[in-house]
Amino acid sequence: MLKWALISALVALVAGAFGFGFIAGAAAGIAKFLFFLFLAIFLILLISALLVGRKVKSALRRDD
Repeated sequence: MLKWALISALVALVAGAFGFGFIAGAAAGIAKFLFFLFLAIFLILLISALLVGRKVKSALRRDD
């Protein structure tokens, strides 16, 4: 998803350089949306991984 955000940002830069304002604005909006979506999913997965990791560690310690 981050790859698509970077590709959209690149398209926006190229379109803006050639004077295609509407296309540049649309591509920039798509890139912004995809970046924040990637960021939200990353944070959710990071927090869930940290919480699950703690549960696994505590479960392993009880078995000893």
